[in-house]
Amino acid sequence: MSTKKNDKKPDMENILDLIAEAGLLKRVKRSGWWVLGVPHEESVADHSFRCAVIGYILAKKEKADPYKVLMMTLFNDIHEARINDLHKMAHRYIDVRGAEKKVFFDQVKDLPKEIKKELSGIREEHDIQETKESLVARDADILECLIQAKEYVDMGSPNAKKFFKKAPEKLKTKAAKEMWKKAKTWDSGKWWENVGTFER
Repeated sequence: MSTKKNDKKPDMENILDLIAEAGLLKRVKRSGWWVLGVPHEESVADHSFRCAVIGYILAKKEKADPYKVLMMTLFNDIHEARINDLHKMAHRYIDVRGAEKKVFFDQVKDLPKEIKKELSGIREEHDIQETKESLVARDADILECLIQAKEYVDMGSPNAKKFFKKAPEKLKTKAAKEMWKKAKTWDSGKWWENVGTFER
């Protein structure tokens, strides 16, 4: 059955379209890593998942609303399904922040009203960076990059250490600063050694 151009799609179809679009993030590679020559760089979806895990933990430690932090971390990079992950060099030549906002508006505009309203509010709060939850979510984003960089260094990609120079200065919360202080000297490849031991 064909639909006319002006026919409105059913809500569930618009929701499924957003879910399909979010799935693209499993194939969008994080550009900062390939600039550094890191092999097998993570995807945006990889980053977003662990960012949410870190965000939840930081929210608990900082007594922030974990639900809001999880929402901010999960939807923070969804615009990259349309405009890709643009590394810092691109930011010099392109209005990346403006493009991100335009994409996000287009992504949510046809969603059911209550979903659109919540996602738009969460996005705006995150962008303004005034609430505790927005600061925690931003710290989770930075920390995830730093921890990923530490893992890449530990796996033999020394160029990833370049992320250690400026990123830690951007951390705002006490919990995030404490986590990074510990992570700098932590052996990221050792955690599993006692998990899989078997007795004969």
